[in-house]
Amino acid sequence: MKNYLPLLQSTSLFTGIPTDQLQVLLAQLGAVVRSYGKGEALVLAGEPNRRVGVVLTGMLEAYRPAPGGARIPITHMEPGGVFGDVLGGSSLASPVTVLAAAPCEVLLIPYERLLLSDGSPAHQRALQNLVRTISDKYFSLSRRIDLLVLKSLRAKVCAYLLSEAERAGSLTFSIPFSRIQLADYLNCDRSALSRELSQMQRDGLLDTYKSSFKLLEPETLKQMVQ
Repeated sequence: MKNYLPLLQSTSLFTGIPTDQLQVLLAQLGAVVRSYGKGEALVLAGEPNRRVGVVLTGMLEAYRPAPGGARIPITHMEPGGVFGDVLGGSSLASPVTVLAAAPCEVLLIPYERLLLSDGSPAHQRALQNLVRTISDKYFSLSRRIDLLVLKSLRAKVCAYLLSEAERAGSLTFSIPFSRIQLADYLNCDRSALSRELSQMQRDGLLDTYKSSFKLLEPETLKQMVQ
């Protein structure tokens, strides 16, 4: 556990908590480290989840099952990513599945122990961080809805790529989805997405290879979203 303390302190859940206080807090919360192989599920749709977790190594992916066995991608999580923070506080079954996209280690904390503060500064800060993390995910979901209600496929593509460029802080970046996953994320036909990206490349708006993109005309892309 000690080796992961710097990573944990960089997460939205434990930021601002000194190392010595964090060690004590994790012990009081009954935090444990668990390993998962690729494809193993940490959370299953239709079942309750009462744990909040932090990705320590590897990668997780979350998706919502759809009719016919389809998967609607929700997000990918790399080391430092927090999951279960929204689901763990609900009495309802999880609407999403979270599984290991690669062999990984995660820190797991019983949700009820996280909520029952002992009054210590570290625990109080963790609770404040939890609320902020949940709030940030609400606004992230709101942005996803804004993207999905755009009428044209090009507008959806432009909005998504601009948001990823902003997240990366660069006009050259990689996205966490394959083309198939991106089509599911944008709720569009996969062939139509491939044609649109090819046309945008021919129009000199972007360069792309697999999951990597370079935005050549960001101002023009912004106009296409409006």
